[in-house]
Amino acid sequence: MTARIRVAVIGGGANGEHEVSLASAASALAALDPDRYEAVPFTIARDGGWLVAGSPLAFGDAVTALAGCDVALPLVHGAPGEDGTLAALCELIGLPYAGSGVGAGAVAMDKHATKLMAASVGIRTAPAALLTRATRDAYAWCGPVVVKPVDAGSSRGVTPVRAPGDLPGALDAAFAWGDRVLVEQLVAGREIDIAVFDEDDEPIVTAPLEIAAQTFFDYDAKYGETHDTHVVFEVPARLTSLELRRLEQSALALYRALGCRGVARLDFFLDADGWLLNEVNTTPGLTSASQVPLMFRASGIAYPDLLDRLIGEALRRAAVLA
Repeated sequence: MTARIRVAVIGGGANGEHEVSLASAASALAALDPDRYEAVPFTIARDGGWLVAGSPLAFGDAVTALAGCDVALPLVHGAPGEDGTLAALCELIGLPYAGSGVGAGAVAMDKHATKLMAASVGIRTAPAALLTRATRDAYAWCGPVVVKPVDAGSSRGVTPVRAPGDLPGALDAAFAWGDRVLVEQLVAGREIDIAVFDEDDEPIVTAPLEIAAQTFFDYDAKYGETHDTHVVFEVPARLTSLELRRLEQSALALYRALGCRGVARLDFFLDADGWLLNEVNTTPGLTSASQVPLMFRASGIAYPDLLDRLIGEALRRAAVLA
């Protein structure tokens, strides 16, 4: 009998996306075929402590347990974790891992750096001002705008602002999640996501998904009790053949420019002038009902098969580098 692959499924995180990440990890643990995999749950607590199979361990002991696995499936959304830190840990202990490496994770987590990268490959982004705590009072109102932390996810600290009197409160909310903030021109357009998985240099670009939200698509709209009544995902999104081709080309170009691996979700707006990038997620939500699994399902790849592909690609890449 072939030995099962020992998979470290890493969830949680010491950040505002802790609960979302736990849900992704729980979905993956439930979907991994027990005949093929020995799935080991690793949880990073809110205070940064580690639990392995539910038992608290000192960091050194947790790393030893991690090194005893065959491959890691990091599902920590946000920083620290998605920003390349978990990838760095895996690389330091020689553990194959699914998903993007250190550089891609770090750059994509930084919304300002991602904008610069997008511009370098000809992809539009909304005009924005980068503010620090020292420069926040120098910003001149040019609303309506969206205020967002540079390196937070799940729309934490993100606020649309349509009147200058509401700007200070929005800046306070954003700076609660980090030391740098973007004040970005509000985009009027359709919100459409797409995912890319460059498997063995054979790119899979999924069907696009449109987010139809009755309210601003913030953290509560994404994960709160009113999600099912206020948000509808339409997949595949209704696009012309030209719109779809340009979206696929832009997504693949930016995925490769960032140096992404595994699955990344790229979020765009479609306005009167065409496509405009919103952000890139190198560790997107991975519950069975999240956008990425829905897009892959619409492209003919079921959720358990997606996990198989992620793990298989990580192991093959490690074997090539060995």
